Amino acid sequence: MSSTVISNIATLVTNDPSLRDDSPLGLVRDAAVVIEGDRVVWTGESRKAPATDNRVDAGGRAVLPGFVDSHSHLVFAGDRTEEFNARMSGRAYGAGGIRTTVAATRAAADAELEANLVRLLDEALRQGTTTFETKSGYGLTVEDEARALRLAARHTDEVTYLGAHVVAPEYAEDPAGYVALVTGEMLDACAPHARWIDVFCEEGAFDGDQARAILTAGKARGLHPRVHANQLSYGPGVRLAVELDAASADHCTHLTDADVDALADGNTVATLLPGAEFSTRAEWPDARRLLDAGVTVALSTDCNPGSSFTSSVPFCVALAVRDMGMTPDEAVRAATAGGAAALRRDDIGRLAPGAYADLTLLDAPSHVHLAYRPGVPLVAGVWRRGVRRV
Repeated sequence: MSSTVISNIATLVTNDPSLRDDSPLGLVRDAAVVIEGDRVVWTGESRKAPATDNRVDAGGRAVLPGFVDSHSHLVFAGDRTEEFNARMSGRAYGAGGIRTTVAATRAAADAELEANLVRLLDEALRQGTTTFETKSGYGLTVEDEARALRLAARHTDEVTYLGAHVVAPEYAEDPAGYVALVTGEMLDACAPHARWIDVFCEEGAFDGDQARAILTAGKARGLHPRVHANQLSYGPGVRLAVELDAASADHCTHLTDADVDALADGNTVATLLPGAEFSTRAEWPDARRLLDAGVTVALSTDCNPGSSFTSSVPFCVALAVRDMGMTPDEAVRAATAGGAAALRRDDIGRLAPGAYADLTLLDAPSHVHLAYRPGVPLVAGVWRRGVRRV
C-alpha cells in the first residue's frame, strides 16, 4: 500500500481532541498529513513527517477535514425559481411549496433524477464536501419514495427516509391515512434502502403525536431518527428528538429555554441550516445561545430546490459567522466534526490516525478565510478516501 505525505501546510485543522492548542480545532502549524490507502496514519509538524512513497507540497496553504453535509434533499426534479422570485418580492415562505417539487419529481424518469443528483454531488465536491446525507421526501408515494432512496444509496451510505416531509396531496383530507401509509407499506418498501428516518415536525406538516408515531415505527424497523424541528415556529420537535435519541434536530430556529436545556442534556446534535434563512429572509438561529449552553452544533446546507438551493458549505460557514454568532473556528468545526457527530460517525470530520483521508486544501493560509473571503472559490484540492478528486 503506497503512502503519501501532504507537507508544507501553513495551518492544519485536525479536530483531534488529543492535541492541545488555542482553538477547538486541534490546529497544527507548518504541518503535514500522511495518508496510506484511504486512511490518515500520521499528522504533525512537517519537519517530523515520516518518509513516504509520494509527496504533495501544499504550498503554505491550509488543509482541513472534508466538509460533512449532514442535511440535504438532492433527489428531485424541477425548478422553483418563480417561487423564490416571488418570496424575495414579499411573499412569506410556507411548507406548501414542497408539493411543487413533488409533482415534478413524480413525473421524472430515474435517469433524470440520478443525473441531477450526480450534478449536485459534483458541485458540492468541488466546494470541499466529502460526506453527505440526503433524503427522500419529494415522491410521497410508496414507489417514488423507494426509488429516491435506491438512487441515493448508489452514492452515499447516509440515506434518510423522509416520507413524512408533508402530507401527500392525495391525502390532504385524510392525514391520518397518510401517516398510516408512511408507517406501514411505505416504510416496508423504504427501510431496506435507508439508514435514517426523518419527519418534518411543524405546523402545516406533522404534529408531535404524528411525528412520534412515524419515528417510533422507523426505529422498530432499524432506522435511526432525525427531525426537522422548530424551523418555522415553536413546537415539540426538538424535545421529541432528544426524547427519542435522534441523531440530530435540524433547523432549531425557534427554541425555548427548555429546548436548549434538552439539547444540552442529551446526545442530539443541533444542526443549523443558514442557507434556509438566507433564502427565505427568516429569523437566524442563535448558534451562540446553543454553543454557550454546551450543545453540539453542526452546520449543513439543507440543499433543496425550494428554501435553500445551495450546495456550498463554505457559504454556510460565512453566514454562520456573520449572522448566527459563531466564531470562524466554531463554524468550521460545526461543518466538519459537528456534521460527523450528526451522523454519529467518528471516522470522518477529523484528520487523525484512523480517520478516512478526506481532506480539503484551501487556496489560503488559514481556515478563517472561509468567512473572511465569502463567496470566493477557495477550495484548491479535495481528497476523498485518500484519492485526489479535485
